Amino acid sequence: MKVKKENFFDVIVVGAGHAGIEACLSSSRMGLNTAVVTINLDNIGQMSCNPAIGGLAKGHLVREIDALGGEMGKAIDKTGIQFRTLNTKKGPAVRSSRAQADMFLYKQYMKAVLENTQNLTLIQSMADSLIVENNKVRGIELWTGDKLFADAVILTTGTFLRGLVHIGLFNYKAGRAGDFASNKLSLSLIQNNLELGRLKTGTTPRLDGRTIDFSKLEEQKGDDDFIPFSLSSKKINNKISCFVTYTNEKTHNIIRENLDKSPLYCGVIKGIGPRYCPSIEDKVVRFKDKERHQIFLEKESLDSNEYYPNGLSTSLPLETQLNFLRTIEGLENVKIMRPGYAIEYDYVLPTELYHSLETRKIENLFLAGQINGTSGYEEAAAQGLIAGINASLKLKDENPLILGRDEAYIGVLIDDLITLGTAEPYRMFTSRAEYRLLLREDNADFRLCEYGRKIGLLDDERYNVYKKKFMEFNEALDFIRTSDGGKLYNMLKRPDVDILRLKNLSINIINTTDNLNIHQNPKSDIENNLYINLKNYSNEILKRAELYIKYEGYINRQKEEIKRMRKFENYYLDENIDYKSISGLSLEVIEKLNKIKPATIYEANRISGITPAAVSILLMYCNKKI
Repeated sequence: MKVKKENFFDVIVVGAGHAGIEACLSSSRMGLNTAVVTINLDNIGQMSCNPAIGGLAKGHLVREIDALGGEMGKAIDKTGIQFRTLNTKKGPAVRSSRAQADMFLYKQYMKAVLENTQNLTLIQSMADSLIVENNKVRGIELWTGDKLFADAVILTTGTFLRGLVHIGLFNYKAGRAGDFASNKLSLSLIQNNLELGRLKTGTTPRLDGRTIDFSKLEEQKGDDDFIPFSLSSKKINNKISCFVTYTNEKTHNIIRENLDKSPLYCGVIKGIGPRYCPSIEDKVVRFKDKERHQIFLEKESLDSNEYYPNGLSTSLPLETQLNFLRTIEGLENVKIMRPGYAIEYDYVLPTELYHSLETRKIENLFLAGQINGTSGYEEAAAQGLIAGINASLKLKDENPLILGRDEAYIGVLIDDLITLGTAEPYRMFTSRAEYRLLLREDNADFRLCEYGRKIGLLDDERYNVYKKKFMEFNEALDFIRTSDGGKLYNMLKRPDVDILRLKNLSINIINTTDNLNIHQNPKSDIENNLYINLKNYSNEILKRAELYIKYEGYINRQKEEIKRMRKFENYYLDENIDYKSISGLSLEVIEKLNKIKPATIYEANRISGITPAAVSILLMYCNKKI
């Protein structure tokens, strides 16, 4: 069959949400002729749920995406309207950045980026089925019957696979409110022997800001000293505040009285919802002793009066939503502009994938985002970036980019999905990373920029900023270690010593002694050195150095643990091993190993249900083979 040149691509990306954006940008920027197919070109980068990027552990992902050459960090720095660092009173490993976005500007920014990217074609349509020959993907068939062909296909379908929206006991087919569902593509995946599950997520009602009494609410401002997400951004601007209020017993009583109208509690919804981001119905039922739940009111755009009540996801009927909202302080006269709703959708069990995000059963078919069972813009974007990179590397006959659990939160995310699977929407937390002290937000560039540069995604601007910071960090660290025989280094080991206070002290003293010869200054040598040198480094670099010094012992301990674990990576397991032939393994272990086919004993050790005894048996098996 002769294929028209305009219908053939190197890579086709289905979907243009947060995963699809990073996937199509990475493959096109790596020089491959790429098409992105989406139901509505006006909804590229749509923030279907909360108008924010980042958050606990999610901020880590955004900075890692940027260090690898992705777009999300640049986009939120340009379109954010409030920036904050969370967990500032806790240790450095769990501090995370979050930005409230102007969701309309964010969409416009992303659409413009895609439209102006070389090697990228934008197509408004819907993919109905895969074209597969000899277990290898060849392209997609659109709902119009037209066919597009490619050497690799990346599915980033979000909540659209047989999506079903619920508002009370009323439901309708949709990928999200206002968009068609993709009903046929799921059947194509099933026909190609991919195992599907069903999940549920939800969103809040959107409120008319003109009907909110902000005088009763607690104002929460942004951070003026916020470090931008992207290496290419010079500064950020806080433009608005958000506001805090709380539910109360009246709110909870109305919700309890109407649970018979909740699709979640009536058994209408079959999909499993997110444990760590429950609906307000779920919170009231599960946390019976909690007197109130915190609500953040966040404006969705500078040019809109719509507010997002973060913490009030619900699928109760519209009338019930309005009734419980009006019991909350500041919302006594509130009007709803859009109702909250729940949505059910299909996903592919992520154990169907390799760590490259390529499916095991269909060659050159990659999956990224909510189709893999995750929840969140940042988790989706991270997978999209890796899927786009690895699809491109495979077509270039190069090895895939597989990030280790000790290298990136992205590595933790993908490894968890592939080896553990998920039966509920997976959300990233710092607690999921056993080496989180090494995977701080502040060192994402040091960990990953060389990877981004090597694969050709990290541009000169970001790479040069990283190199400059890396050089300054090492210079600052060397100065601190050697200053007056290490006195400053030992001083900074103490938890009560803050390097920025020392720097500010040095600047104040220098400003008062500008006309003095430094050798006539009565200060000691270490003080003179300190006063002269600390002011030459940025606050960001000095804080990085201080964190490294304060936690150096713990960091070295984690590095030693990583060395011990890496020995398992040198024991390879052939994909064709029949684990039934290895005596001593239980039936459960055999079933899981045969299904997941781990590449190494390190990967096998991560699989849920694989016992230490099973790992020992596998080690003996590998040693015999050697």
